[in-house]
Amino acid sequence: MDIFVNGALPLSLVVIMLSLGIGLTLDDFKRVMIRPGAFAIGAGAQIVFVPLMAYLMILVFGINGELAVGIMLLSLCPGGVTTNIATKIAKGDVALSVSLTAVVSLLNIVTVPFVASWSVIHFMGAKAPEVTITGLALAVFVVTTIPVLLGITVRYLRPAFSIRIEPTFSLIGAGLFAIIVVAALFSGWDTFTANISKLGPILVTLCLSLLIMGLLVAKASGLARKEVKTVSIEAGLQNATVGIALASFVSTQSGGFSDMGLPSAVYGIVMYIVVAPFVFWYRKT
Repeated sequence: MDIFVNGALPLSLVVIMLSLGIGLTLDDFKRVMIRPGAFAIGAGAQIVFVPLMAYLMILVFGINGELAVGIMLLSLCPGGVTTNIATKIAKGDVALSVSLTAVVSLLNIVTVPFVASWSVIHFMGAKAPEVTITGLALAVFVVTTIPVLLGITVRYLRPAFSIRIEPTFSLIGAGLFAIIVVAALFSGWDTFTANISKLGPILVTLCLSLLIMGLLVAKASGLARKEVKTVSIEAGLQNATVGIALASFVSTQSGGFSDMGLPSAVYGIVMYIVVAPFVFWYRKT
């Protein structure tokens, strides 16, 4: 398990983020300038409101220690390719979804280290592992930012090749995501079973709250119906693999997955169950 956590987990995340980058074009970033209002609302919901909602849920449900840190790490994760697929099924604005996924994923290097470092100290106190903002930023840069940029570069230089291999990379990414989630659950099974009565309700409530929050914020901002659907889905779906990887970066646990990664692993399953009814409801409206 140590080999998987220390080697295969970061490598798997690199492949997942590379597959994300290969699916992106420069036009996806240009749309940010063309439609700044919709993008600003969507990005603000993900970067600001999602962590705030997670913090509120932690207080309401009385979660503390590593699990509280894990929920905050989960809230810092960007959306992934899954959000683009869900948005398409929901007849939302796929172009906006892709733009949000792209830019927020790249902004991780700025947003994640500071909030993650604060969360560790705030929720663990004297038991907090030593986390340096520079070290965490470097880790995020290596396993998320560089692969996305590399994927974008390949797409720009070899568009035909990228389009041909994108479906295969997406399938590989989905498979790796499933393996990581299952492995994290298996590794932290004792902690999971001991805390399922807490983790289950808070994560279901969090996902539901994020979907509704995204819906209300976007609607109150006067966005078009397609854009409202997109912001809601982007807020509710998180790239749980990033959360599990972040947990391994900030934890000093010597063997197996950190308990900090457990909320992300559970959420990686729960979110599909909670989001599905919204997606099909959005599809009909």
